[in-house]
Amino acid sequence: MPEASSPATSADVGAKVAPRVLSGIQPTADSFHLGNYLGALRQWVAMQDTHDAFYCVVDLHAITVEHDPATLRRRTKVAVAQLLAMGLDPDRATVFVQSHVPEHAELAWVLGCLTGFGEAGRMTQFKDKSSKQGTSGTTVGLFTYPILQAADILLYTPEPGEGERVLRVPVGEDQRQHLELTRTLAQRFNHRFGETFVLPEAHIPSGAAKITDLQEPDAKMSKSASSPQGIIDVLEEPGPMRKKIMRAVTDTGTEVVYDEEKKAGVTNLLRIYSALEGTPIPDLERRYEGSGYGQFKKDLAQIVVDTFTPIRERTLKLLDDEAHLDRLLAHGAERASRVAERTMETVRERVGFVGRGH
Repeated sequence: MPEASSPATSADVGAKVAPRVLSGIQPTADSFHLGNYLGALRQWVAMQDTHDAFYCVVDLHAITVEHDPATLRRRTKVAVAQLLAMGLDPDRATVFVQSHVPEHAELAWVLGCLTGFGEAGRMTQFKDKSSKQGTSGTTVGLFTYPILQAADILLYTPEPGEGERVLRVPVGEDQRQHLELTRTLAQRFNHRFGETFVLPEAHIPSGAAKITDLQEPDAKMSKSASSPQGIIDVLEEPGPMRKKIMRAVTDTGTEVVYDEEKKAGVTNLLRIYSALEGTPIPDLERRYEGSGYGQFKKDLAQIVVDTFTPIRERTLKLLDDEAHLDRLLAHGAERASRVAERTMETVRERVGFVGRGH
C-alpha cells in the first residue's frame, strides 16, 4: 500500500462539495466479524468515494470496562490494519485512532456539562448493563459513554463554506437513541452559545445486511454474546470458516428458501450469500431448488473463504510493517486534528474560556 498523501486542507475539503460522514468502531476483539463487515464496514469503503469520510477506531470507548493495556494496544493496531485491508484508502478517507485526537475528550467534558443526569441515565445501554451489574459494578465512563459519542460526532461538524454542510452518521437501531442525544446536545449548545454545530443525520447505508448468529439465528452475531461456532471472524483461517458454515443451524427440511419465521437459519445464510456475491435472494432460491442444503452450504463456504482470505493476507502484511502502519495513523491523526482543533477553538471561545495567546 502506498504512503498516504498529505492531509487535505480545509479548502480542499470545501472543493469536494461532499457531505461529511463520521463513524467509529471499537477495538474490543482480535478480529472484526462477518456481521461487522456486511452490516457496516463494507459500506464504509463505498462511502469514501461519495463523502468526506472520517473513520476512527474508538479506543477511549473500549476502556469503559476492565481491560489489559497491552491487549488494547494490539487490538487497536489490528483494527486499523483490517480497515485498510478491507479497502479504506488514507488518500480518500481520514482513518485515525480516537485517542490520538485529545479534543474528543475535551468536547465530551463541555457537552457533559450540558447534559442532565436523567438524560444520561435513560440511555438504554447504561440501563441494561447497570441493571445486570448494579450501579456499584458500572463505571462512570459507561454512564457518560453516549456523551463522548456525541463529542466524537460533533467534533467533525463541517464549517460554513465546506461544500455541502451535512454531517451523516451510519447507525443501527441500537444507536439511534445515542444519535438523538447528540442532536439534542448540539441544539442546546447552539441555543446557549450561538450557532456552532450542524445537527447530524442518521444514515442507513444501502446494502447493509442484518447478519445473525450461525448457531442461534434469532440472535444478532455478536462478539459479546455469540458462541465461537456462531460467529465468523474476518481473520480466521479457511478451515474453521468452512466448518462453521457447514455446521450452521438450518432446520429439518431441505428446501433453500427465504422464510424468516420458519427457516431463520437458512434465511440468514441466504442473506450472507446474497450480500457477498451480489445475487438477489430469489435467484439463489431458484439456483438451489431441489438440491438440498449440502451443496448450498459448500458453495457459500467457498464464497466466504474467497472474500476474507485476501483481507486476512493484507492485514497480516500491514501488521508486519508496523512503522508503515504508524505513519499511516500519523497522517490520519494530523488530518482529523486539523478539523477537531478548529472546532474546539470555536467551542472554547463561545463557552468563555480564555485563549492561550501566541
